[in-house]
Amino acid sequence: MKKKSQRLQVIVDLNADNEKKALEELGKALSNKQELQTQLDHLQQYQHEYKHKYQSISKLGVNIAQLLEFRSFISKLDLAIEEQKQGILRQENNVVLARKNWEKHHQKTSSLQKVRDSALAEEVKLENKREQNEQDERATRSGRGNGTRNA
Repeated sequence: MKKKSQRLQVIVDLNADNEKKALEELGKALSNKQELQTQLDHLQQYQHEYKHKYQSISKLGVNIAQLLEFRSFISKLDLAIEEQKQGILRQENNVVLARKNWEKHHQKTSSLQKVRDSALAEEVKLENKREQNEQDERATRSGRGNGTRNA
């Protein structure tokens, strides 16, 4: 029959696997958030460049069709930027949930490891006590045997 610490080790390993999966999910969530942030940065940079370009051209004069086209495009960029910001907020919520899930698994694994360590320490203590009793018993038998030979 397996010792208690060995049985607990199986449970610790299973929980450690769950913790690892939760950590991977957290990593994916953080990576997705970073991708969304990079896309937002690119959109904002493009918007800035486009507005700057338009300001340069407008000094030379633009017709009404160009002005309407510019406003329409800027409006679409503004909408895309706002949607991207909303996506980032949703992803930040996903990151928070993934972090909480990982922390829960991490705490559970740590607690189980402590229980396993305690069981292992108790097993070592009992084994040491058993060995000491055996040594004492051998010493007692050995001492008795020597006493009868000398008599």
